[in-house]
Amino acid sequence: MMLFTEVRGLPVVPPGGAGPLGTVTSLTVDIASGAVSHVRLRGGRFRRETVLPWDAVHTIDPTVVRVRPHTSAPNAVAPHHDLLGHRILTEAGTEHGTVLDAAFDPETGRVLAVFTTRGEVPPGHLLGLGDHALVIRTP
Repeated sequence: MMLFTEVRGLPVVPPGGAGPLGTVTSLTVDIASGAVSHVRLRGGRFRRETVLPWDAVHTIDPTVVRVRPHTSAPNAVAPHHDLLGHRILTEAGTEHGTVLDAAFDPETGRVLAVFTTRGEVPPGHLLGLGDHALVIRTP
């Protein structure tokens, strides 16, 4: 298990030990599947934010994110909604705190728990993530 906050700032390196592609800025979660879908990073020649699909990740450990061989260069993508720091609303529209962190399986990308200012939310309670808030089933 790893936390989203532990992954932020890690270098992303290609196979063969060449210089890093950049550093992780955030992880994108696909709420429908309950898993990390992309790794967002900043780096490269123009220091722009880019993204790698989760299936390009070979391993993640406490010091580095390694990508698979034959991973193409990161692509620029549309903006996403960062789970961390998002306000939480229940499906009825009731405030339910703010996201502090999230735990995930570094091998599969599956979200294991979301930690909030009001306690832990199981991944099965996540309904949607948008500009305004993370929406959850009423606990």
